[in-house]
Amino acid sequence: MRAVSPTVVALGAVSLITDVSTEMVSAVLPLYLVLGLGLSPLGFGVLDGVQNGVSALVQLTGGHLADRVRNHKLVAGIGYGLAALCKPLLLVHNLGALGAALALDRTGKGLRTAPRDALISLSAPPERQGRAFGVHRAMDTTGALLGPVVAFLILGVAAGGYDAVFAVSGCVAALGVLVLLLFVPGGKRAPAEPSDSAEPGDSAAAEKVDLRAAFGLLRTRRLRMLFGCAVLLGLTTVSDAFLYLLLQRRTGVDEQLFPLLPLGTATVFLLLALPLGRLADRVGRRMVFLAGHAGLLLAYGLLLWAPATPALPYLVLVLHGTFYAATDGVLPAAVGAVVPERLRASGIALVGTGQALARFCCSLVFGAAWAAWGDGPALGAAAAGLACCATVAGFALRPSASASATPTPSPSSASSSSLPGEPR
Repeated sequence: MRAVSPTVVALGAVSLITDVSTEMVSAVLPLYLVLGLGLSPLGFGVLDGVQNGVSALVQLTGGHLADRVRNHKLVAGIGYGLAALCKPLLLVHNLGALGAALALDRTGKGLRTAPRDALISLSAPPERQGRAFGVHRAMDTTGALLGPVVAFLILGVAAGGYDAVFAVSGCVAALGVLVLLLFVPGGKRAPAEPSDSAEPGDSAAAEKVDLRAAFGLLRTRRLRMLFGCAVLLGLTTVSDAFLYLLLQRRTGVDEQLFPLLPLGTATVFLLLALPLGRLADRVGRRMVFLAGHAGLLLAYGLLLWAPATPALPYLVLVLHGTFYAATDGVLPAAVGAVVPERLRASGIALVGTGQALARFCCSLVFGAAWAAWGDGPALGAAAAGLACCATVAGFALRPSASASATPTPSPSSASSSSLPGEPR
């Protein structure tokens, strides 16, 4: 903690509290929709995909708006507030109201993600980006760890069942907004000069942030490779909810214990987020990022072919948590190393939007494949796709590709590595 700024710690606390609220709902939502409201796997895939799609589209707006007004805290605060305000809609027992509540929740998430990550990136020196994001993700995941536990306890003791979970979730979300307002430094940022890592052409109109400048970041070869690989791998990343449903079907986990499955992922993520973030700063983000996807591929393989032993759920959840620890903070850290400060939130939002839209497509296709072929063939197709996409990404992000794109690194950028390259 001493090696990161107070801003990172404060944002970590906000994320911790907010994730308790979010994961309380996420832990019970699949069973509530599929078993309680009778939603089909295809319908669940559509709803899950819409959540990711809304978040993806709004994320780009949030990142651009934060850079344009030069007040990342303001835009992030609006996102956190919107997510808290929509929680009462979860108490309405029909798919229309639930869909609206989830869409508003994802809108809030989309608005806050890029400004929050930009605040983290701008608060850390280039050589400690991985560490800063690791600390934040560890605190964020502590909330993800506690959320299912709280939901499990509420379901066991409260008469309201799912309604009690939704009501408590709204109160916790409001607390997160309060912590943001009180403890995260705010105020407008002064206009910043483009960083040395930006390519020629990015410095044009440095005093003005507009959509042309934001999308112009994709002219940068290094960011373009990051964007393309994030999209490619997102197309074969099965959503968490589907993975937990597959694990429950394969191993026969009791329905009452189902909300605890995300607990395993969150525990591993919490333990490994900081160590893998520091490792990425030292040995290269490419290696850690690709290793995380290799772990996810192994988890798919276990679900497909391993015998249903008592150890299977633990192995799958360990690999799932390792995947997130090796990728979730490493990707924005890499983006932060190759875009100028004035467009930091926009650059993070571009890559995050592409990845989220790809996962939106994956949810739709996977849900349809499950309904048409069954869960096993659908997961087998996803595993084959992930193996192919990871191979392509490994080739595209190899160090030699970066070397040809960056003739002379500056001293400030040479100490840090982005996904397309390795530490020098």
